[in-house]
Amino acid sequence: MQAGEVPGTVSAAQLQRLVAIAREAGRAVMAVYEASAATGAAVRTKADATPLTEADLQADALILAALARDFPGIGVVSEESGPARSSGAPGDRCFLVDPLDGTREFLARNGEFTVNIALVAGGAVLAGVVLAPALGSCYFAARGLGAWKTQSLAGGSAGAPVALHVRPRAPGAPLRIVASRSHGGERLDAHIGKLRLPYTLVPVGSSLKFCVVAEGQADVYPRFGPTSQWDTAAAQCVLEAAGGRVLDRGGQPLRYGADRPLLNPEFVALGDATLLALFA
Repeated sequence: MQAGEVPGTVSAAQLQRLVAIAREAGRAVMAVYEASAATGAAVRTKADATPLTEADLQADALILAALARDFPGIGVVSEESGPARSSGAPGDRCFLVDPLDGTREFLARNGEFTVNIALVAGGAVLAGVVLAPALGSCYFAARGLGAWKTQSLAGGSAGAPVALHVRPRAPGAPLRIVASRSHGGERLDAHIGKLRLPYTLVPVGSSLKFCVVAEGQADVYPRFGPTSQWDTAAAQCVLEAAGGRVLDRGGQPLRYGADRPLLNPEFVALGDATLLALFA
């Protein structure tokens, strides 16, 4: 992908390069995770009152350097570096990066944290990688290529990629609703309390909430609280390539780019878009 080129698609080789960058960042995250097992991770508090660890910073630096090397001329907007310090010139086309999504899960040591890398252009997501290094799971997708998951085997090697596809809810089965492990869900609780159908809650951390819908383990992830572009772009790509949708409560897909507001509207991630009516 050359500087100045506006990609409409991403090749399989380019997608695998993004996977390799995410895995490299994941190794840096896990080194901090394992080193802090006995003593706990050193934590700072950012201006927005969210936690920041050395794992966030190391992964961020590694990803920005790798993207600048392998994808020159494409801007990078990262949660920890922001657009002002991105490589290239952010705009309609850029990478969106969350080097450690689910820092609270990292600190809670439950394994449900991810490295997120997405390429966006024209407001849409072209490619996305969601790596959960502690779980050994890697989800990756690109427009026109499909969505895939690999699971680490004994010894650390990645298993064969498995194609992801959403699954329709069986008639009469409870609606499987994904809920955040770490963020307040009072509005969600109030909303689903009004549903006139059986449901079960599936608690999940970080961007893995989209991925469990993409692999057919849940039906819907409604998000009524704030999120940023880097929280959702990579996982939206995975879910959309698996046959699902991510729509705001008016039925429009989430849109991306450094020239757009970094905060997302409220949204619902769905395996079946007809379920949006339950949460509109």
